[in-house]
Amino acid sequence: MRRVFVGIAAVLGALLVLLLAYAAYVLLNLQRIEDNLPLETEQNATQAVEAGREYTLLTWNFGFGAYSDAFSFFMDGGTRARAFSRQAVEENTAAMAARIRELAPDFVLLQEVDVNSDRSWHVDQRAMLAEAFPEMSSCFAVNYDSPYLFYPFHEPIGRSLSGVLTLADAQVDGAVRRSLPLESGPARLTDLDRCYTVCRLPLENGAELCLYNVHLSAYTSDGSISVEQARLLLDDMAAEYARGNYALAGGDFNKDLLGDSGAVFGVSGADYAWAQPFPAELLPEGVSLYAPRNAPSCRLADAPYRPGTTFVLTLDGFLASANVEVLFCETLDEEFSHSDHNPVLLRFRLLENA
Repeated sequence: MRRVFVGIAAVLGALLVLLLAYAAYVLLNLQRIEDNLPLETEQNATQAVEAGREYTLLTWNFGFGAYSDAFSFFMDGGTRARAFSRQAVEENTAAMAARIRELAPDFVLLQEVDVNSDRSWHVDQRAMLAEAFPEMSSCFAVNYDSPYLFYPFHEPIGRSLSGVLTLADAQVDGAVRRSLPLESGPARLTDLDRCYTVCRLPLENGAELCLYNVHLSAYTSDGSISVEQARLLLDDMAAEYARGNYALAGGDFNKDLLGDSGAVFGVSGADYAWAQPFPAELLPEGVSLYAPRNAPSCRLADAPYRPGTTFVLTLDGFLASANVEVLFCETLDEEFSHSDHNPVLLRFRLLENA
């Protein structure tokens, strides 16, 4: 009997050592990426941006290539942590790239572009997009680099290396990655490192177009964190506008940009506490929010997409300084065929005498 107890104690001790070692591994690999990190750019386009000319800007959260309309995600209440297969990721990524090629925007802001993640079967989406748009300048920044997570237990999400990608049919003089405020404590495990990037595109008049690619936090327990993230971004844009530059941001704000998308699209979001309104009261003078109402930009992924039943909302849109004239803003209704987000398109002009 004593040998049995000793054996059980040895097994429990080994499990404890493994648990502590794993906890140390996770904590050591949750280090923040430094703020104001200079980014490398691929200069494939050389023309300068022009004031007075019309341009188009598209933003699209790629959902790491997993979200066909049949996909559901565990953090939304669904069943999956990983894409159905490597083939599914490649097909979804290729289909979205082909759609962008068809639309031919001048600038593209993409979020949740995976480079080497278990959840996307290690498909390098960044490389696929570089091959699809070889004529455009590009800038990539790691949004989060997560250690291997053994949750959910039936299908661990594993390690994630994902980022935001900016494409521009113009010269990019420089770019930086700005680290956003995050939660602390145990919530840090679900509030992965977040950022926005700023690409600087020169104009012939000596000013710069500061193009922001944004992906704010989604699953936060402390609402003040997302407010602080928005405040940092808005203050940055206001400062660039005050310097005489053009400030234009697009991306996934993970906030209800319409205030009450449930009322707009007819499916109540009262049960989903994360879908909070964007803090419009923080908008500084000279910066405006543009969010289309014609169709939703995001669906809840608690189950396969069901039109008229699935909760939908607008999380994706744009912020623009007053010297950027917005001519058109619309969600392109792709019916969530390849991502849990629809692309959103902006047509704009940089004012010459701003």
